[in-house]
Amino acid sequence: MMPETLSEPIPLKADVHGVIRVGGTRVPLETLIAAYREGATAEEIGEQYPSVALADVYASLAYYLRHRPEVDAYLTQGEAELARAQEEAKRRHGNWPDLRQRLIARHAR
Repeated sequence: MMPETLSEPIPLKADVHGVIRVGGTRVPLETLIAAYREGATAEEIGEQYPSVALADVYASLAYYLRHRPEVDAYLTQGEAELARAQEEAKRRHGNWPDLRQRLIARHAR
């Protein structure tokens, strides 16, 4: 006999920085979504990230598919924050590739 309702907890939890991690691991949700968008199956994703249980990969992908607008908004926000941080680093520290070339040139003298 089946219970009237079946429910499993969603294996996603935000860390102190607001990054959503999968199944109690350090693997961020955006990593699984990126692999899925590139065409990887749940099994392939599980092989790439063995610390994430296969059931958690499936549950995370199911959550993404059921809540795509919200998850896409989260991903977009994360990309925007990364871009802002990169711009701030460039503003504060200059252009790193240029700095690297100057250091190499100075060392070659």
